[in-house]
Amino acid sequence: MTCTTELVTDADAFAALSSDWARLYGNCATATPFQSHAWLHSWWLSYGGPGRLRLVLVRDRGELVAAAPLMRVGGPLPTLVPLGGAISDYGDVLLDGEHGEPAVAALTEGLAAAAGTALIDLREVRPGGAAEQVYDRWRGPRRAVPDSLCLELPAAPVPELIARLPSAKAQQRVRAKLRKLTALGIERHVVAPGEVDKALRRLLELHRLQWQGRTVTAEHLRPRFCEHLVRSVGPMVASGDAVVTEFRLDDDVVAVDLTLLSNRLTGGYLYGAHPCLRERKADVAVMLLDACAEHARGTLSLLRGNEPYKQHWRPEPVVNRRLLLARRRTAPLLAAALCAAAARRQGKRLVRRWQEREGGGGAGPAPPPPRGVP
Repeated sequence: MTCTTELVTDADAFAALSSDWARLYGNCATATPFQSHAWLHSWWLSYGGPGRLRLVLVRDRGELVAAAPLMRVGGPLPTLVPLGGAISDYGDVLLDGEHGEPAVAALTEGLAAAAGTALIDLREVRPGGAAEQVYDRWRGPRRAVPDSLCLELPAAPVPELIARLPSAKAQQRVRAKLRKLTALGIERHVVAPGEVDKALRRLLELHRLQWQGRTVTAEHLRPRFCEHLVRSVGPMVASGDAVVTEFRLDDDVVAVDLTLLSNRLTGGYLYGAHPCLRERKADVAVMLLDACAEHARGTLSLLRGNEPYKQHWRPEPVVNRRLLLARRRTAPLLAAALCAAAARRQGKRLVRRWQEREGGGGAGPAPPPPRGVP
């Protein structure tokens, strides 16, 4: 076997991996946009900490054939977790499909060595992800538990998606909403790489405006998130791994959408829309799906969350997996992590029951929440 394993802990070395990583990313059929080098390296610059980087790399005669992008976190449970954090909807490792079992074996051994006294906690692995091959080969204690729910549609034009709706009346409503968008004169413009910076800042400005006075994901309003988005998406647009779309009304940009792309998956990640669209009875959700479907490959993911507006399209529910890997001496960490996960699930169930008892109507329909938010 010619595979060799190395552990990279230096941020500059991570930056230098860009071209090798892009080749591996392109050869990994299960990769999502959240495993691209532009996304992960930018995330590290905004959210990483000194001394925490852990990249497990496998090479075959110098060619990068597998990678596990991780970081070490402390606290009561020392753990290796995927780069990308809570703002990434999918986590995974990368495996070159042409190198098969030797690459899987080397990456698994490299992970075991890198873990040391820490637990490996691979969050938000999409079913069929490359990390499942590592999980199947792992020799120590291991457990797989459910993680976030995602909703998925086939990558198809909007007319075909409309045909999925449960009744002719529902289909007619959506067609009427599309005609309304046309009648309003809303124009779509795909942003060129050189215009991405300005468009993303407008996206975040509109995102802040549309959620003013209501609960919003606080991280989306922080400077570090803006820096990460601007830094990562520009190169992703240039390489075909992202599309930024502006929606213009009377020459004003009234909405901006960010869609992320990989070989077999497209995900509508984040958008911003001016409140004037609601005032003019424009259906923002239909407008965004229409734009996203135009670029879809393989699967059109509505990403994490089970919001009612997504259910209108009759998507397939797909539950991500959390893969916990321990060595024999760290088995107690695995047991503790499982107990903590069970407690969190029970807490969420209790909160939902309380909300169902205490909640009620009166507020009227709200616009679709930020995409990509669990």
